[in-house]
Amino acid sequence: MDLTTAPVATVSATGSTAPLKVAVVVASNREGRFAPVVSGWFLSHTADHPDIETDVIDVAELGLPVALTFRPDADAQARLAAVASRLAAADAFVVVTPEYNHSYPAPLKNLIDWHRDEWQAKPVAFVSYGGVSGGLRAVEHLRQVFAELHTVGIRETVSFHNAGALFDDEGRHQDPAGCDAAAKVLLDQLVWWGHALRDAKAVRPYGA
Repeated sequence: MDLTTAPVATVSATGSTAPLKVAVVVASNREGRFAPVVSGWFLSHTADHPDIETDVIDVAELGLPVALTFRPDADAQARLAAVASRLAAADAFVVVTPEYNHSYPAPLKNLIDWHRDEWQAKPVAFVSYGGVSGGLRAVEHLRQVFAELHTVGIRETVSFHNAGALFDDEGRHQDPAGCDAAAKVLLDQLVWWGHALRDAKAVRPYGA
């Protein structure tokens, strides 16, 4: 056989070609929030991506209890179970977050703290927005929190500085070249880590 013309395998013996299930977590429930604009922009980049299927988890729609307890009532258990199954089904996460008072929104922390195993050994990427800082201080806090949950933080981010001035009334970015390029790099890294970790867990469950 001529090795120079031999076909190259695209999937390992244990690997999967199934698209990654990416949970896009919309982190703000603030009245008049800008989150739908930013998350809509990001989802426009995943819509036709052949390696990704998205599930949008919007904290404003979850109605999770705000008091942590080991004995949630039946209604709380049902709400928690519904979101837990979606987090568990995800192969990777993208958190779309604003910055509030140099950090991230309380409803996001509440969502994170109600769950643990669902986050583990999966990649998480960040899309942030805000004023001058572009939400990056929120992202830096989130990196510490998610590291505690045994996730792999994606190095590259997308951040929108003075976000309200960047988009038109239809939610379109007015100068998209830079952020489109950043989104591509973020998604490329997310897909690589998502496949790598999913394939690894198929061979040996995390923590085993």
